[in-house]
Amino acid sequence: MKPNKYIVILLATITAYMLFEYYRPKPIDWQDTYENDDKIPFGAKVVYDLLPDIMQQATIQTIRLPLYNFFTEKKTTEPSNYVAICRDFSIDDNDQEKLLRYVKRGNNAFISAYGIPDTLGSVLGFKASVKELKLRDTTLLQNFSNQKLRKASGYNFLHDDGRNYLEIIKNQHITVLGRNARKEPVFIQVQYGKGNFFIHNLPIAFTNYYVLAPKTSDYPFKALSYLPALPTYWDEYQKQGRFDEDQQSIFRYIRSQPALNWAYYLVALGLIFYALFAGKRTQRIIPVQEPLRNTSLDFVKSVGRLYFQQGDHDNLARKKIQFFLAEIRERYGLNTTVLDKEFTETLAQKSGAPPNETRELVQLLRNAQKSISLSEFDLLTLNEAIERFKQTV
Repeated sequence: MKPNKYIVILLATITAYMLFEYYRPKPIDWQDTYENDDKIPFGAKVVYDLLPDIMQQATIQTIRLPLYNFFTEKKTTEPSNYVAICRDFSIDDNDQEKLLRYVKRGNNAFISAYGIPDTLGSVLGFKASVKELKLRDTTLLQNFSNQKLRKASGYNFLHDDGRNYLEIIKNQHITVLGRNARKEPVFIQVQYGKGNFFIHNLPIAFTNYYVLAPKTSDYPFKALSYLPALPTYWDEYQKQGRFDEDQQSIFRYIRSQPALNWAYYLVALGLIFYALFAGKRTQRIIPVQEPLRNTSLDFVKSVGRLYFQQGDHDNLARKKIQFFLAEIRERYGLNTTVLDKEFTETLAQKSGAPPNETRELVQLLRNAQKSISLSEFDLLTLNEAIERFKQTV
């Protein structure tokens, strides 16, 4: 069987579009994901890959569960670090309770985020304040409080608007580790039980863009240097949820790739069009049905031939006259009882036939009605006159 040309055209179009989308230059994605596998400017792949060297550990364990589930399933009691770098640090009451217990037992939690729950802040004695957008300041410098870590020129993170800072509510057990040019705290250490919380309000500093930028490359490592060299857990659940790449379905991956995502929609749309237009059941050609014939006319012709063959010319001529006069009455609304001069003139006017031709026809009709017997010649003459009159009108 020959392939359907429409399917071939559709597949060729989809293939060409996929190749075009795949090979065309990709625009820079400036979305701030903070994900550990993102190579885009505001991903966190670089700092994640370097974290084992900073912590002097062979590997870094990634968390893909809510904190409540993770700390409930975690069996080891050796000291460790918990690191979360994201736009908004979102936890519920159960997660917060587990995190507080974890730090209280002598562990450390490093949290860098713009949005931090007020419930956690109220326990630790701070509030993550967000100023109005009108106070946006992209030239605001950041720096460490420790003189050994300070940089004379400061650190400028151009993509941060400089609005966010940490408002200290309880000074007890809180040490300010970093401030902005307005002297507002942006990096603090909170002693909690036997452990410490390190709260940082500038997560963009840990993204690929600023880790690789020469002027800011040392900032994230100086900030992370406050953590002791212990086994470290990196929270990726806050950004990517439970499933990593090995657990994601093929459709999840397709939806994450722009070219494959568009190809998926094109295939689905093409199948719908195919089902609507080309997928219909092929039918045989419907035979042409001839219109019904006028059998009444055939019957009249047959009866006329029968009369003519039997030689009953008089009877056939008189029936011809009767049918013709009936047609005149029906068509023109004339009284055919008396075929006089008035009838002739009226018939000529209504039918549009020439007066001479009309008079000859009416004269033939009168003569035929008066005649005792009509011959074959009379029949033919009368029939010719009637047919000529019909063709004229």
